Amino acid sequence: MLIANPIYDVVFKYMMEDARVARLFLSAIIQREIIDIQFLPQELSGVKSQDSIKTSLNLSIYRLDFSAKVKDTAGNEELIIIEVQKTRMYGDIMRFRRYLGKQYMNEHHHAIIKDHTGKEYQIGIPIFSIYFFGTSLEGYGDHPIVQIKIEAKDHVTGEKIKNTDVWIKSLYHEGTIINIPALKGHRRGELELILSVFDQENRTKDMHILNVKEQDFPAKFQPIIRRLKQAVEVKEVRDVMEIEDDFVKEINEYENRVNKQTHLLEEAQRQKEIALRNQEIALCNQEEERRQKEEAILLLLQNGISAEKIAEQLNLPLAYVESLNKR
Repeated sequence: MLIANPIYDVVFKYMMEDARVARLFLSAIIQREIIDIQFLPQELSGVKSQDSIKTSLNLSIYRLDFSAKVKDTAGNEELIIIEVQKTRMYGDIMRFRRYLGKQYMNEHHHAIIKDHTGKEYQIGIPIFSIYFFGTSLEGYGDHPIVQIKIEAKDHVTGEKIKNTDVWIKSLYHEGTIINIPALKGHRRGELELILSVFDQENRTKDMHILNVKEQDFPAKFQPIIRRLKQAVEVKEVRDVMEIEDDFVKEINEYENRVNKQTHLLEEAQRQKEIALRNQEIALCNQEEERRQKEEAILLLLQNGISAEKIAEQLNLPLAYVESLNKR
């Protein structure tokens, strides 16, 4: 079966616009049943189209920051932040931090609760971040799914403390990293199975399309597969995938130019430092030669050789030799 490649932002967005699919997909990742999902406004760095092109550093940009507020069977709310990253790009880490910081500060992501005395106070809705990385993470080559958990311990005894207080979940967050290159060959359990739709080993000659076996997926995940299959037929989705390809190509070329320029500047700085060191060494050598010459002249003077004779033999100004004699 041919499906659209969900590593593309536009395909991932199309997949998640189906509420049933989104609940299935996110429930599998966070390992909790989601009964309600509210999609929050998506943040775009820029969109390239025929009518409007927003640029940054002269590059057309398409960048989706996806977030949703979900509620589980117990009625607890949680904010889900998702990043799908095809390639490691310039400044990504700080962009992720800025986006995460905005979610912590967003007043709509706060809640009012009461303590045991009935007093109301504001807390932050717990955040769960999900990162899909299309490039390998150093040290995680054999780990397709990496869970980030909060662990509270007693400093002295090492005893684990159960995280129940709202302070902890308001101030710290958990998450999952999907290491896409490591998905290759890993089908251990349902989560790795459904995440195999991101396995780039299944790409056809058209990088926008993956070839998967429908029968490999459990029946409950069939809506996800069908949604991705449907995306193949949507012209707008295919068009934006091409735009994303253009962007990745442009940003990679830009980074290559930046790296080359940085290398040239570093090499120029290195040559400058070498020249300065050589100059300092030359000055030190000159000073040492001058000192040795003066010591030799003083020794000749001390041995009774006249200043005139020394000046004549060494081809030095008489006044210079006499000044040393006076010194």
